[in-house]
Amino acid sequence: MDIDHKLFTQLKAALPAELFVKNEVRFLAGTFRACALVAVATVLAAKFIPMTLASIPLWFVYAVINGTLATGVWVIGHDCGHGSFSKHKILNDLLGYPLHTVLLVPYFSWQYSHALHHSRTNHIDEGESHVPHKEGTASGAMYAKVRQVIGDDAFSIVNIFVLTTVGWPLYMFTGVTGGPNRGVTNHFLPGKGNKLFPPPMYAKVWASTFGLLGVLAGLGYLSMVYGLWTVVALYGGPYMVVNSWLIMYTYLHHTDIDTPHYDARGWNWTKGALCTIERNYPAIVDWVHFRIGTTHIIHHLFSAMPHYNAGEARAILESKFSSYYRIDNRPFWKALFITIKECAHVKEDPADAGAWVFPKDERKRQ
Repeated sequence: MDIDHKLFTQLKAALPAELFVKNEVRFLAGTFRACALVAVATVLAAKFIPMTLASIPLWFVYAVINGTLATGVWVIGHDCGHGSFSKHKILNDLLGYPLHTVLLVPYFSWQYSHALHHSRTNHIDEGESHVPHKEGTASGAMYAKVRQVIGDDAFSIVNIFVLTTVGWPLYMFTGVTGGPNRGVTNHFLPGKGNKLFPPPMYAKVWASTFGLLGVLAGLGYLSMVYGLWTVVALYGGPYMVVNSWLIMYTYLHHTDIDTPHYDARGWNWTKGALCTIERNYPAIVDWVHFRIGTTHIIHHLFSAMPHYNAGEARAILESKFSSYYRIDNRPFWKALFITIKECAHVKEDPADAGAWVFPKDERKRQ
């Protein structure tokens, strides 16, 4: 069967209609759970971990734990941006805006760029977020040269470090890894030189930016009251971990040596959505993150479906359409290391017009 809108229609028809019904109370219960876990972890750390140099390892552990918990809050805000909380758009935005803003995510700005990512998933020219470098381009040649000089393992380690530490702010401020058709962009300052946002979006972009400025002002005030390092320890560490998780999710679920990208000749929306990959996360992380990593194909096919129904939807489609379902059962950390090592650039596939693939002769599966 061709991968086109006809297939999408069949995929949707295989799912019970009730899976698309939104239950605001159930969603709010998940929101409360996510926020409560973060609040409890923050209070416990403030009460029991001393602000001393000897306690730095404990603060590191806290950052990993609470950042992982806070990513659940980020997922809730992300789902609001897709309209999966309520059928009323204003309710989605009223909940999603503060949840993302307190995490220093520009809600409306990222909602728009993320919608571009969904509308052009794995499009090699018009995609948004982790678009790979083409062989023969200056950036592709640079990546290949760096890997040749420092070696495959070092290349993977360096890229993981960059992705998980500065990858998010670099994308927010410069559009790095965004689609080449839009060039350098940013999520805070709309205008003629920023191809990411059309004029009708300018007011919402500014609303997002001013919201972040308000949070930064609040953090500044808390720093004066409680001390800079207290705020850095309680907020800054988990914030970095949240950024790491969201970058890993957007990278890992659309990048793999067996997963192609397409240009205008070969791309269509259904084909792009089915280039999504399910990865394998620890059960506790999957629960905290509302299964965003193990139901990501469902999310790309039906982005407004509530997260609490996505598991059932996956089970149905995986059983009935297994040949279209991409699943990687390796632990996510191993998949991340190997994927970055294997997937430095893409080249045109001579056997499939419009397809761009990662060179298989560079495969180093472990």
